[in-house]
Amino acid sequence: MNIFRLAGDMTHLASVLVLLLKIHTIKSCAGVSLKTQELYALVFATRYLDIFTSYISFYNTIMKLIFLGSSFSIVWYIRRHKIVRRSYDKDQDTFRHLFLVLPCVVLALLINERFTLKEVMWTFSLYLEAVAILPQLVLLQRTRNIDNLTGQYVFLLGAYRSLYILNWIYRYFTEVHYVHWITWISGLVQTLLYADFFYYYFQSWKNNEKLHLPA
Repeated sequence: MNIFRLAGDMTHLASVLVLLLKIHTIKSCAGVSLKTQELYALVFATRYLDIFTSYISFYNTIMKLIFLGSSFSIVWYIRRHKIVRRSYDKDQDTFRHLFLVLPCVVLALLINERFTLKEVMWTFSLYLEAVAILPQLVLLQRTRNIDNLTGQYVFLLGAYRSLYILNWIYRYFTEVHYVHWITWISGLVQTLLYADFFYYYFQSWKNNEKLHLPA
């Protein structure tokens, strides 16, 4: 494992911890898209089908369990927790996320490295993760007034994917026959979706102002 992969994993983990900190301590999910969290739960559920059948390393297994457990617990908090669910703004979080799932299913069936159940599900999770942040970004544009923890959560998610791109570049030049076009293109699309958010995030940081996104 290289430093870019490790940094990406730790940044991804930090994003989850920031969101759980907001929900658990403040008892609020204001500004958080349930649609995005449900998509991430589906991403991890389909990506880690091998968690009990294929052992890679202790680190790998622990990270899989953390992301599976945290994604479903966040969905539970927003849907079921008697206090947290009151702060969920379902009137603003109206992105039709099923319209993201169905094209990803079709694309995974048509474009994959091997036509097996595990490989198709893995490919589907890559495609879905690339666009899963869209409901969250749309919600932030609608509400415009973004609290610090939600802004940090989205920033860390984008940073995690950016670090993974550096990881792929590093591995391309240091490992023989390391070519994964599906992973690379999906990751690039995902990173590009954060470009607008990154711009306004750094502008707010530079000017020491509260983060606002244009409608």
